[in-house]
Amino acid sequence: MSKPKVAIFDFACCEGCQLQVVNLEEEILDLLSVVQPVEWREAMSEKSDTFDVAIIEGSITRREDEERVRAIRERAKVLVALGACATVGGINKLKNRFAMEEVRRCVYDAAADMPHLDTYPTKAVGEVVKVDYQVHGCPISKKEFGYILRCLVTGKEPFVPTYPVCVECKMQENVCRYEFNEVCLGPVTRAGCGAKCPSAGFWCFGCRGLAEDPNVQAAREVMAEYGKTPEDLQGRLQLFNGGKEQAS
Repeated sequence: MSKPKVAIFDFACCEGCQLQVVNLEEEILDLLSVVQPVEWREAMSEKSDTFDVAIIEGSITRREDEERVRAIRERAKVLVALGACATVGGINKLKNRFAMEEVRRCVYDAAADMPHLDTYPTKAVGEVVKVDYQVHGCPISKKEFGYILRCLVTGKEPFVPTYPVCVECKMQENVCRYEFNEVCLGPVTRAGCGAKCPSAGFWCFGCRGLAEDPNVQAAREVMAEYGKTPEDLQGRLQLFNGGKEQAS
């Protein structure tokens, strides 16, 4: 039985999530026993027009990117969005808060009128094509990536939490970051990271995107208890979630 062919592609990103895959080290050998990489710019020079699984890191920031990701989707049986830039648009989506013409002139200054420069708003991969699986985070969890990849090649549905990071914080017995007069996105952010940032002494930055059914009322109550406002939470959301109104 032939192994599924896997291709990894990158769009607008720092490629840190792909580095996490490289950093799997010995576990890569285990993954190679169940999949066959056929294209991956960071790790091999070969290219392929045929593959079963397409893994995409990065957000869509140009019209030609949209065309390219559609072509990849057409060839892939399964498409996986890898990391925050691909799953929610990531930090790149901050530019969507401004007029695209303003963004172009801010970035390119006197060269802004060059005809090849686009004024295309940033999109997550799922806003352009159908995504079958998502590996959340900035950067991704190596363990979660390996788990999801094994699930999809064996036909199992991976478990990805829909509850918020606060649940994992309580499991880790962390002191709530609000006790330190910080604004933490744990009440509205999708869990699955093991509450790594709060466990290391930082607030949750929201890199895994909003929980599917965030308890907005509970978040409001937490904010009120600690003298914070919904606007404080909204400001934090802008880093990875474009200031989404759902959590206001």
